[in-house]
Amino acid sequence: MRHNSDGSSGLILPCRKSLSRRGVLVGGAVAGLSSAIGLSALARPSRASTADQANDAKILNNALYYEHQAIWAYQFAATKLSDTEVGRAVLALAKRNMTDHMAHRDALAEAVRSLGATPVMAEDSYDLSAYIQRGEGNLDSDVNIAKLALALETDAAIAYTTEVASLKTPALISAGASIGSTESAHATAIRAAFISLGVGIDYVPASFVSADTRTDWVLKV
Repeated sequence: MRHNSDGSSGLILPCRKSLSRRGVLVGGAVAGLSSAIGLSALARPSRASTADQANDAKILNNALYYEHQAIWAYQFAATKLSDTEVGRAVLALAKRNMTDHMAHRDALAEAVRSLGATPVMAEDSYDLSAYIQRGEGNLDSDVNIAKLALALETDAAIAYTTEVASLKTPALISAGASIGSTESAHATAIRAAFISLGVGIDYVPASFVSADTRTDWVLKV
């Protein structure tokens, strides 16, 4: 377990566990398709006003922070997976999703630069203990790691949906919405993994991914 300089635990576990191999591969394919849409738009130079560029750079840097966080989380979680068929299947999905996050990271960083700003750098570790305290996952089992991953991906989808509305550049709005759809696909892939193990939940539990429907998407420990 890592600890931050203030003594808080650096628990971040966005890894998926409890998945059948078939469910993992199907979910990864869906996420991969959606992540490929719109990324070229993020790297295009902006012709917006200076104020609009500063606004968009700030929003994209916030998104970049969470992409760094997600990548760290997947890497950290990979070390906690068991060497079983389920664990290996979960690792395959984790790698697929992490690849998406890395693509998002690179595109967002380039977009921030094109807006004349400096991309935020990755931190050594991130503290997600609040999720554990709320009972939205843990590190003590493969199932709970998957639940933690689900909560993280759900929040990422909600954040993109909310933040892209404040962007001033149309191309960036479209690209940001595309990334948000990928985060939703990641959440759905995790839920599909639980379903493949016999858990009685819906693939898509609500018509929207929002703060109002968040409790429908996440799974409690």
